[in-house]
This record gives sequence, structure tokens and C-alpha cells, in this order.
Amino acid sequence: MPESPHPPELPARLLADPEMIGACRRRDFALVFRMVKKHAGIYPSMIARRCDLTPSRVGEVMAAKRKLLHMDVVERISDGLRIPGHLLGLSSRAWESPPELSAADWEPPSRPTEPPGAHSLPSHDVGDILASVACTSPRASTVQALRSSIEDYWRRDDQHGGEALRPAVIGQLRYVEILLMQSRGDTVRHGLLGVAAELARLTGWTHFDARQFSQARLYFGEALRFAKDIDDRQFMANVLACMSLQATYQDRPTDALALATAAQDHARAIKGTPRVLSMLSMREAFAHAVLGSRSGAHAAISEAHRQFERISDSDSDPAWVTYFNEYKLTVDTGIAHARLGEAEIAEPLIAQALHREGGTNQRGRAFHTFWLARTQLQQGKLEQACHTAVNALTPASAVASERVTGHLREFSRQLTPHRSEPAAVAYDSRLRQVLPAGVSGPPPP
Repeated sequence: MPESPHPPELPARLLADPEMIGACRRRDFALVFRMVKKHAGIYPSMIARRCDLTPSRVGEVMAAKRKLLHMDVVERISDGLRIPGHLLGLSSRAWESPPELSAADWEPPSRPTEPPGAHSLPSHDVGDILASVACTSPRASTVQALRSSIEDYWRRDDQHGGEALRPAVIGQLRYVEILLMQSRGDTVRHGLLGVAAELARLTGWTHFDARQFSQARLYFGEALRFAKDIDDRQFMANVLACMSLQATYQDRPTDALALATAAQDHARAIKGTPRVLSMLSMREAFAHAVLGSRSGAHAAISEAHRQFERISDSDSDPAWVTYFNEYKLTVDTGIAHARLGEAEIAEPLIAQALHREGGTNQRGRAFHTFWLARTQLQQGKLEQACHTAVNALTPASAVASERVTGHLREFSRQLTPHRSEPAAVAYDSRLRQVLPAGVSGPPPP
């Protein structure tokens, strides 16, 4: 019999048990899972289903062979087992609100929509407005103008995050769908489908950056279908690479590896450019690193560098991969080593890349600086790590990105054992000055 979509709450006596409270505050999920099994009758297979984990992962956690640290996983455990958010250091979960105060009660009823398909995306009012002004005979110049706007969207996304851009991007995607219905020429239609694929990927990316993973998957799926309509396998590989990166954030390394491998298969089938293959190899390296496979990660890193050395001026790189330059290869290599716990190798690579980084990509600079701080902390360089993290706060405050905020929270949690040290106190003080209250999360137990 299938489980209820609204799992019952844990027994009140269990949630009030001091041992359970302490385990939650420490995020000692080995003990949490054992107590849930003993006092609530929720066995490991049920824990796995409710928390969207694999049974083997739950078994490893209960045997104290693996820890669960990713924020997304902690949130799934809170929601799946109905552990109140404050016990795990989270904000109150949506299901904790009394029904009469639920936010859904205050929202106007939405009009029914069809399941999204290759040419049927979720409806938005701005799309209706754009429909009324859509031109009736799109031309090649229309496609070029749309591509230019996409380039501008990506620049603004790097500088400020995608939250504010999303309504405009979705509106333009709806507009392109209308143009597709009016298009007659094969060349223009092919171009419009390519634009639609890029807009859908960008929309998925803005949801991913906001950690709205389900919506991100929806739009990444749309991007794949548009690209498949024109058999653009390199772009399909690009979308699969985005989905692979998202899977690493969701602590689903097996999915991340499968998606990265599929992306490479698509690119190699049409002899993708060395730059594309290099970027995809780095995605594979990330997946191996999250899996803890040192040999797999090292092999993928080597392949990424081998492909990068093959790049020549005569390559016809797609515009979406030009960001993957020598700086990005270096910093991604450092991050892959950092994910493996190889901080001594990672630190100089990330530091070298940051020294050479230019441009206005505030989000990227914030990410990379926090990764540098984490590698320094892993080596016991507390003062240096806190100083580096303070430098990351300025670019972090300039961009609206839940992923950036997640890295910030993670670094703050890693500082917990050193919370009374002067360097950590100074960092916390600067954090509260630069970023909104609550970003650093609840105080440590």
C-alpha cells in the first residue's frame, strides 16, 4: 500500500527526548535514524523512501560509515520524517504551519494548466501580454535579436543572480513559442527552436541557483526536448551537464555521474569540440569526487586537461561554452580536489585562479573564494581561512543566489568548533554587517 503523501508526525515524546534533541542539533543522523526506528517504527527502507535516499545510503549512515552534510539532504530528512526545522537548525518547514495559516490559503486559485510538453510551458500572465504584440512573420533578424538578449541575460545573471530576471526570461520563452506557431521557414524555425532551448535552460538555471530543484528539472527537461527537435546534441550535452551539477548539490552522486556520462556520449557522437569535452569531463570529475572515487575523479581531471590542450583557434565552439577558459579549468580542478579532501593540492590551484579572475561574475568569485577558505580551514589555517571568507562576503552580498548563501552557511557550520577563536568571531561580526540577518543560520549547540 503506498505511503500517505503527508507522512505522520513523530511521537511527541520522541521529539521531546533530550537524546533525540541533542542528536538533531549535532545532525547525528546515525542516532536519529536509530531512534526513529526504535520509537516510531520507521524502518530503514521507509526512511529511504520518505527522505529520497537510497537504502544503502541509509544503512551506511546508521553504521556510522557516512555523514549527511548537504543542506538539501537535511531538508529532505526534516520533511520526510517530520522533524521540526528548528531541531535541525533550519527555518520552520512549510508543513509546520497550522492549516488555517497556510500560505496557500492566501493565494488566488490558479487556472488549470496542461502538463508541460515540448511546446506547452506553464502559463504566465506576461506571456499573454507578449502574445498580443507578437510579430506574424519572424525573420532571421528576429532570431539574432533574441540571441543577443540571451547573452545579456547571462551577463546579468552572473552579476546579480537570476531571481529578478526569471519573469522576463519566462515571458520571452512564451513569446518564442508563439513565434514558433507562426513560423513557416525551416531555417527560421530551426533558429527559434535553438533560442527556445537556450531560454528554457536559462530558466532552469535560475531555479537551480535558487535551490528550487524540481522547477529546475522541469525547465531543463524542456530545454532537452527543444534541442532534440533540432538534433543539437552538443546543446543536449550542455543541459545534461547542468543537471549533473544540480545532482551533486542534491547529494545524488550516482545520478550526477550518469548524467555526466550521458552528456559525454552525446558530445562524442558528433565529435564535439575539445572545449566542450573538457568541460564535460570536469562535470564527471565532480560526480566522482562526491562519490568519493579518487581514481575516477583523477582520471576525469586528466581527461579534462588533455582535451583542453587540444583546443585550437579553428574550433567552432558553441557560444555557451566559451566561458570555460583556462581560468575556469584551473579553478574547477581545484574544487574537484577539494571535494576529494585533497586540500593541499586544491588550495594553490583555486588561489591561482582567483588571482587571475577578472570580469563582473560576482557569483563565481564568491563561490571560488569560499572554496579557497574551505581548503584553508581543512588544513588548520583558521586565521587565513576566516580572512579569505571575509573577502568573499562582498561579492556574495552583491548577488541574489541561494547557492551562494548555502556555501556561506556551510562555511559557518564548519567554523563551529572554533567559534570562540578571535578570527571566527571577527568573521561572524563582518558577516552580520554585510549580509541579512539569519543567513549564517542558527547559533551552534
